[in-house]
Amino acid sequence: MSAAIIIGLTGSIGMGKSTVARMFRKLGVPVFDADAEVRRVQGPGGRALTAIEALFPGTTHDGGLHRDKLGAAVFGDRARLRQLEQILHPLVAEAQSVFLGQHRLRPAIVLDVPLLFEKGGWQRCHYTVVVSAPYRVQRARVLARPGMTPQKFAGILKGQMPDREKRARADVVIETGRGRRSTWQAVQRLVESL
Repeated sequence: MSAAIIIGLTGSIGMGKSTVARMFRKLGVPVFDADAEVRRVQGPGGRALTAIEALFPGTTHDGGLHRDKLGAAVFGDRARLRQLEQILHPLVAEAQSVFLGQHRLRPAIVLDVPLLFEKGGWQRCHYTVVVSAPYRVQRARVLARPGMTPQKFAGILKGQMPDREKRARADVVIETGRGRRSTWQAVQRLVESL
């Protein structure tokens, strides 16, 4: 039996990537969620907490991470953000490798990675899928989130590859601005084609 087809799933904030990932799961395709893994290693008893506390004192507690404090420590400071990434990325990569090994005999698996192109994760994928929507839809979705501000949104976009570049690099683009039914049909077509 051959190894699984690895699909790299990505998209900028507010594009609908989490919704598309759920659709893949509903169709029986295992999904590795890099963001969920980051939350796990930063959560209660998480493997990243000791190193984070050593580098950013006062940002952790028994229940895990003080997200606001850590965010304030790294927001807008590329060097500090890189230090945090050097703690998190190896742990996420390790969990991803375990996931790939567990599901290697499945027909296909999805690696849901927000910075797939930015951090080079696309290189281990057979196909890349970019989830996209018009900017006005993206902006409305993001600004509807609790605690989100236009300034925060702009800062997040600054750290991500522009949508047009992601679309140009993708093997497949799934549009999410046309409604859930249209998105579901696009995901179904993709899975059937595999």
